[in-house]
Amino acid sequence: MGHAARSGTGLAAIALLAAACSPTIKVQAPDKPIEINLNVTVRQEVVVKLERDVLDTLRRNPDIF
Repeated sequence: MGHAARSGTGLAAIALLAAACSPTIKVQAPDKPIEINLNVTVRQEVVVKLERDVLDTLRRNPDIF
C-alpha cells in the first residue's frame, strides 16, 4: 500500500472520529420576528411619480425647451 493510500485512510478515520464527537445541532425559531426591508419598492414608486409629473409638465408646456 502506498503512502498516499495510507494517508487517505488515516484522514478518513480522523473524519469519522471527529464526526462522532461533534455535538447535536438544534434548530430553533428566533425570539424576534424577521425584518424584511422593502426600500426598493418605495423608490420605484417615487421614480414613477416623478416621471409622470415631468410628462404632465411637458404636455402642458410643449415649448418649455
